[in-house]
Amino acid sequence: MSAVLAFSLATVLVGAVLLASEGRPRARDFGLVIGVLPPGPLNAITDVAGVKVGQVTLVEGRDVRTGVTVILPHEGNLYQDKVPAGVSVGNGYGKLTGVTQIRELGTLETPVVLTNTLSVPAAADALIDWTLGFPGNERVASVNPVVGETNDGWLNDIRGRHVTKAHVLEAVRAAAGGPVAEGAVGAGTGTTCFDYKGGIGTASRRMPEARGGYTVGVLVQTNFGGVLTIRGVPFDRKEAGVGASAAGANLSGDGSCMIVVATDAPLDARNLERLARRALLGIARTGGYFSNGSGDYAVAFSTAPGVRVPHHATEPTRTVTILRDDAVSPLFQAAAEAAEEAILNSLFKAVRTEGKDGHIAEALPLERVRDLLK
Repeated sequence: MSAVLAFSLATVLVGAVLLASEGRPRARDFGLVIGVLPPGPLNAITDVAGVKVGQVTLVEGRDVRTGVTVILPHEGNLYQDKVPAGVSVGNGYGKLTGVTQIRELGTLETPVVLTNTLSVPAAADALIDWTLGFPGNERVASVNPVVGETNDGWLNDIRGRHVTKAHVLEAVRAAAGGPVAEGAVGAGTGTTCFDYKGGIGTASRRMPEARGGYTVGVLVQTNFGGVLTIRGVPFDRKEAGVGASAAGANLSGDGSCMIVVATDAPLDARNLERLARRALLGIARTGGYFSNGSGDYAVAFSTAPGVRVPHHATEPTRTVTILRDDAVSPLFQAAAEAAEEAILNSLFKAVRTEGKDGHIAEALPLERVRDLLK
């Protein structure tokens, strides 16, 4: 097969997946309302002003089902104009590159990239190239690339390491505001969740003006197990409405989930770590429990201009205005609600996917969900 024909077939396959995904509703469109706080206009992480998302989906032949999802906190020079950030770990069986420097310094200086486990080095290399090549970074000699992952090896030929630096850079260049594609796209192309097809999901919450009018946006890459729970009720793939059974649920819970949280609230690194910890509640609310073999991480950052950290400064001190601790609780609720809804959106939008070795991940059966909600 010629390279041109292979590219054409891959493009057709990706287009078919995206078209099928568009035919499935998001959780809220289905009538499933999570929590009490209102979403932003897009109900997506891009409701946080300045945040952009780029994705590259790789669907080739029978074995390649993977991709890249990139989140940019702002479109400027992130290395020179860093954003405060925090990280929380539910279970650390994963490969989150850059985590120790975030914890040490409390800043994010590159976009956040999500991909598959064995493509983390390629993604980190791409972020280094992107940062070094950004105008104004000609003298930069150290970069902390932040790359998260889940293992899509059940549907994807993960050992083939099909994600390249070029794919990552393509996703960075394609990053934009507006609606975010969900389901079997980008870094969620080959993932599974609660024994169904998982993927990329997003949601947001907007505070009332009396609470500052701040926005919290969440994006997830779901690839974990447990007992799928929808609005507090276990959902069993064999008997909807009866409750999960050991035979019908992935009780091992193994897998991983990456959560990225963005907010325009003026938070420092300490409270961003606390915000990230609350986002992990979304995993628990949907039936996950941070099993032994699961890598569950949340990265949170603030885009508020007043809390950004310049790489160079003429003064040894700086003055910032941040929210008091007793004003942060509503944001905690927003993060938990948005993460729960983002996880459900990843399931609602994902489509049936056949991959490596003939493995099949079925889409969440929405009619059975409807029966359960009745």
